[in-house]
Amino acid sequence: MKRMKRGTEMVRESDRRLVKIVPTERQLAHQQLEFYGFIHFTVNTFTDKEWGDGTESPAIFNPERLDARQWARAAKDGGMRGLILTCKHHDGFCLWPSKYTRHTVAASPYKGGKGDIVKELSDACREEGLAFGVYLSPWDRHSPVYGRGREYDDYFVNQLEELLTGYGEIFTVWFDGACGEGPCGKRQVYDWNRYYEVVRSLQPGACISVCGPDVRWCGNEAGQTRPSEWSVVPARTADTEKIADRSQQSDEETFRQRRIQAQDMDLGSREILEQETELIWYPAEVNTSIRPGWFYHASEDDQVKPLAELIHIYEHSAGGNATFLLNLPPDRSGLLHSADVKRLHELGKYLRHTYGTNLAEQARISCDNAMEGCGPEHLTRDHYDACLQTAEGVTSCDITLEWKEPVKVRRVVLKENLRCSQRVEKFEIQVWIDGRFCTVYRGTVVGYRRIAILEEVKTAKLRVRILDARVSLNLAFLGVY
Repeated sequence: MKRMKRGTEMVRESDRRLVKIVPTERQLAHQQLEFYGFIHFTVNTFTDKEWGDGTESPAIFNPERLDARQWARAAKDGGMRGLILTCKHHDGFCLWPSKYTRHTVAASPYKGGKGDIVKELSDACREEGLAFGVYLSPWDRHSPVYGRGREYDDYFVNQLEELLTGYGEIFTVWFDGACGEGPCGKRQVYDWNRYYEVVRSLQPGACISVCGPDVRWCGNEAGQTRPSEWSVVPARTADTEKIADRSQQSDEETFRQRRIQAQDMDLGSREILEQETELIWYPAEVNTSIRPGWFYHASEDDQVKPLAELIHIYEHSAGGNATFLLNLPPDRSGLLHSADVKRLHELGKYLRHTYGTNLAEQARISCDNAMEGCGPEHLTRDHYDACLQTAEGVTSCDITLEWKEPVKVRRVVLKENLRCSQRVEKFEIQVWIDGRFCTVYRGTVVGYRRIAILEEVKTAKLRVRILDARVSLNLAFLGVY
């Protein structure tokens, strides 16, 4: 491996290549949302199934108390910054009055056939200051043209265009790879590139998620993430979920709860990327449901995830260089169940209490290797305009915080300036105990946001040691809580 001398440090030529990969502005904006929700709602809610088969009558769909503002308020109270609606699931039933099929809310009793749930939720999100996104299943088990190649692609694109032109700004278009037979007995080969072109032309600021080029699926639906989640990964990673034989063809609880496999743990280390010829910026999204299922089932009213579990998922996903997508399924009346609302409130209260006051703002901060004018004084501002930087080739530094009086510390948050790529490879956190620094945490990647979870300790000094990075350091934020 060729290296170039820089002072007392060495620059890997391969690392230079890695830090050239940076996010687009749409990817960066998406990552900054951190935590957002999924709303799974369709005829399945009324049949008590997870997946519909497309034969359901619109007559069963009548959520008489539906209140999209309740959904939005509960999501915001829980700390979410956006909501994604399942505008059409695999059953093919449209939550808006699509002019390309009669299998929609317009054929249902809901509001006498005058309802448009996509509009209701998009309006509610904007009233509450939330971003709004859409899910559109490519598998339509109701459409008679599914499996007929271009004819179905035309149908799908027409519906996609309706969603992208009628409901304001969209922050994400969420595609999954589910693929199976339609009413004609054939499977469809999806024209993904055509779908992507439609999104880019009509909503250029929207990320195309999961089966798309902007945001990747972490690998399960159980809320589990990798200990080291890299955003710079092999380009071939983007094609995995588009392969039909790897797509989900039936609802299986084992699939929903499967764990990340050992062979999938490392996607972006130096060693993994060294032999790759094409790299992309492809950040992870961690998704799970607040209940066992994605759609509402009364039998699961007592199975809402415990607060401790949701906190764990949040701090290891939104705090582990990924985003967190939590599903909230409304019941048959059209409301989020009180147990779900209560749990969201508890989660939001925890987040506000835990991360509300940054103790680093009260400390004297110093750094041994910072460039002049790019010192630690920038670290509490949480923006990319001015960051802590080291000279090229200087891939380590010690950041020391000192308080006049000891403070209680349970969490340390680090962020990198992603406009300069993801660089940190290894770090540790030390606290001053009995006259010396003791290591209390060891970590690998930082990326957009790393939450280091500590056993509560009372200390007057804390030190963050960046032990290794790619090329140099560019840190945007340091929080102590």
